[in-house]
Amino acid sequence: MTRVRVDEDIRPLSEFRAGVAKFVKQIHETRRPMVLTQRGRGVAVLVDVHEYEKMQERLEVLEEVYRAEEQIANGAGISHEDAKSRILSKLAQ
Repeated sequence: MTRVRVDEDIRPLSEFRAGVAKFVKQIHETRRPMVLTQRGRGVAVLVDVHEYEKMQERLEVLEEVYRAEEQIANGAGISHEDAKSRILSKLAQ
């Protein structure tokens, strides 16, 4: 996902309400998130649906990595050689 451009992608909620279609089009075309503010404070972030799906996929991978790290830290991991042996044996079947 492309980073937020402060001059283009941070808008007051009232401005968003007045031009929803325009802002949705901008988000879709630029693939950049838009930060909505209320009384000068960030209250919401709008993200293109495809960018959101990519973020979800990345988060799932990261969660798997964190789970694996916890398992290794708790002694539940196996050596590289053992893992390689198991995979090669399953592929041979």
